[in-house]
Amino acid sequence: MLPGLPWHVHDPDRPHPPVVTPAPASSPAAPPSDAIVLFNGTDLSAWQSHYSTITRAGRPGPVEWKLVDGVVEVVPHTGDIATKKSFKDVQLHIEWSAPTPPVGNSQNRGNSGVLLMGLYEIQVLDPWENPTYADGQAGAIYGQWPPLANPGRKPGEWNSYDIIFEAPRMDGDKLLRPAYATVFFNGVLVQNHQELMGPMIYRAVAHYSAQPAEAPLVLQNHNSPVRFRNIWLRELSLDTSH
Repeated sequence: MLPGLPWHVHDPDRPHPPVVTPAPASSPAAPPSDAIVLFNGTDLSAWQSHYSTITRAGRPGPVEWKLVDGVVEVVPHTGDIATKKSFKDVQLHIEWSAPTPPVGNSQNRGNSGVLLMGLYEIQVLDPWENPTYADGQAGAIYGQWPPLANPGRKPGEWNSYDIIFEAPRMDGDKLLRPAYATVFFNGVLVQNHQELMGPMIYRAVAHYSAQPAEAPLVLQNHNSPVRFRNIWLRELSLDTSH
């Protein structure tokens, strides 16, 4: 018997993984057959406006960001956007581009964010010749862990994140297992199954408290016209033994 599992080695009764048709080799970032496509360049029906992660105010409503030429662009001062559907453990693919020509510096240049469950932020920021604090640059788990490398492209060029997110397991306000994130930035590993200290918080040490088991994916409006495209995810079942 395999340790801790109900199967023998090479057990013929062990469940087989589902068949998934991958993206074509000519378009490797396209969604696989079991993906939930959140934005394919044609509409924002999977999204709604959301509270601002800056002001902690607002309520859901129609998306006010711009949909132009197959991309969605942040409109400053219109709040974040969030998926209508809630998620837990996911594999997420998202592509983003910092504004060109660049305006500002440090955190005031091409700032946005990908917030898993609306709480755990992978920073989006212009990464090109734009010094800032290490745990706030592109690819960082904001306020916690700098990326292992900076493979970011010039303003106006497209960057990609491929993220594996494991939601925390909670019993009320008691933490049973922390959240983890693995992040590839333009194909380069920048976060390796990194344990998260808690939800994103500005200039304070993160900590866990009671939260839903599932929550929407949020894209942050930091009042910079960052663009996004090709957003899809796969729901994962990371509680089961395979």
